[in-house]
Amino acid sequence: MSTPDKLIEILTGKVFKVRGQAVVLDFDAAALYEVNISTLHKTVTRHSRRFPADFMFWLTQDEWK
Repeated sequence: MSTPDKLIEILTGKVFKVRGQAVVLDFDAAALYEVNISTLHKTVTRHSRRFPADFMFWLTQDEWK
């Protein structure tokens, strides 16, 4: 895991408000945990019962813009 300074550097400007929730995009979360995006997706999918229902969602095209 990264040092606190590295975490702040990674997350600065990476938290967005979407659907009234603070959101970190998958590629930024993968960088935070020092894994590739595929690994992050597989882990969340395999352990989905451990996460709240709103932990992960797909952005619409309008939200992405």
